[in-house]
Amino acid sequence: MEGLEQLVTVIKDAIDNFGIPVAGEVVPLKVIALLGTGVFLTLRLGFVQFRHLGHGFMVTTGRYDDPNEPGDVSHFQALTTALSATVGIGNIAGAAWAIHYGGPGALFWMWMTALLGMATKFSEVTLAQRFRDVRQDTDGHKWEGTVSGGPMYYIEHGMGQKWKWMAVFFAIMLGTTAFLTGNAVQANTVADTVGSFWGIPNWITGLVSAVVIGTVIIGGISRIGKVTSILAPVMAALYVTAALIVLFLNWDQIFPAFGLIMREAFNPSAGVAGTGIGAILVTMNWGVNRGLFSNEAGQGSAPIAHAAAKTDEPVSEGVVGLVEPFIDTIVIVTMTALVIIITGSWNDRVQTELSITGGDRSYVTVDASGHPSKATAPEELRIENGLQMVGADGVRFAWHDVPVESFYTDQAQTQSFTGVIRGGQAIADDGTSYTTLYGDAPEGGAPLTMMAFRRGLSPIGDWGHYIVLISVLLFGISTAISWSYYGDRCATYLLGAKAVLPYKFAYVAMHFVGAIIAPVVAWDLGDIFLGIVILPNLIALVWLSGKTKEMMDSYFERKPWLENLAVHKQLKDEGKPLH
Repeated sequence: MEGLEQLVTVIKDAIDNFGIPVAGEVVPLKVIALLGTGVFLTLRLGFVQFRHLGHGFMVTTGRYDDPNEPGDVSHFQALTTALSATVGIGNIAGAAWAIHYGGPGALFWMWMTALLGMATKFSEVTLAQRFRDVRQDTDGHKWEGTVSGGPMYYIEHGMGQKWKWMAVFFAIMLGTTAFLTGNAVQANTVADTVGSFWGIPNWITGLVSAVVIGTVIIGGISRIGKVTSILAPVMAALYVTAALIVLFLNWDQIFPAFGLIMREAFNPSAGVAGTGIGAILVTMNWGVNRGLFSNEAGQGSAPIAHAAAKTDEPVSEGVVGLVEPFIDTIVIVTMTALVIIITGSWNDRVQTELSITGGDRSYVTVDASGHPSKATAPEELRIENGLQMVGADGVRFAWHDVPVESFYTDQAQTQSFTGVIRGGQAIADDGTSYTTLYGDAPEGGAPLTMMAFRRGLSPIGDWGHYIVLISVLLFGISTAISWSYYGDRCATYLLGAKAVLPYKFAYVAMHFVGAIIAPVVAWDLGDIFLGIVILPNLIALVWLSGKTKEMMDSYFERKPWLENLAVHKQLKDEGKPLH
């Protein structure tokens, strides 16, 4: 497993460092591509995310729904399916990792990714609706669905047959991403959180969640839409309400927290991990990375769910797409980040059980600005009276990539460890061997968010961590459910409808595998494929931006939603089904 971790790290670093050198740092290509496309589409579409966000909320309510229009699910169900995929671990664990590695300023760059991403999401959803494939026959199985859409379709049919190779490449990459980012990462975080809280082995948690997911996704998009239309609003309301209570209890810290975010965005200080003084590109990179993972704008995944909406007006679903990054990042991610910052959890160290071979441990070197870089484990690391004796290579034992300051042999941290760490064991000078030591270390991911909510809600009881625990379980499972649909649409495009059922079985199996692999592997593999899969989609969005603008201008000039409003009202008065 360690060999796999090292290989994945090398590939991820190569992708992250592929970009344009600026002031001694590298601006990754994916950061340039995402932000650049967002700026271009924002200007080309006349700031659509600000002018028509309100209309997007109105369409989402269902008041303009016509059940006789083609599609598999309502506007609201399409949004909740997409939100179930985006409002998930990225909001709980992703935001926490962004602050852990990039400092509080990373939140600002997550905001920028979301605001610009709203224009990007509008474009990809509108195009997915315009170039979707609607099957007219009813001979297929229910799990196959009647609609297939997404970037692979608007690349091939919008850009032309000569670009089909890029559509195929996208479908292969996103189908693989569904296994990793949308599935394995979710399973891993759920299992890691449950294991940390109750001590339940990862394989048991993975098996249970795999059964739940399999039961839902076998019914196809119709069943997925019904489940997410209930699950998504409930879980979002629960999580946001808890966060608002924390902010209410600490209302005097809200403005200072925003001030810290803005200062750290442009002039970061030495954070708990990752940011050295002035390393703005580190902060920006983590904000954009986790912003993309959170709201998925530009990734090309959510348009697949939106393509299934019942409508004959592509822009009517495009404006629904605007709502997604707003709810996901501007609202929910901000809630998470503020709780972490206000409670002081983001740069705190807590008593931790340090597994010598655990997935959360790593080895790093630290430069003069305090910026750690991953390093190969040394053959032997000497510890004297609990302190690391750093050799000429500068390699240190770290937890969540932050060097551990002191090591102890007991949980109460009264007995300092003296000896060496070698070959997955800590061997004391008296010959005693340990596989676990203890020391103060920072939390990361979902456990960091859990600690922050527990602290924030402590004035009214010791139950804040349960909110995060429940949210992780619900978010992780709902995200995996929605991503299964993205993957099976890719399989449909590549191999036809007959590939859907085998894909679903493979997807459920991968969910179990994801629960038992090391967290760093799951996250890094997800980042690798995210860094690759966005490029074909962004090229298509820029290429077809003229078509998007033409459809947008026509839609708001014709105002077809008024006709739908009349139809909706008539059906309601007659007591007929509205979906």
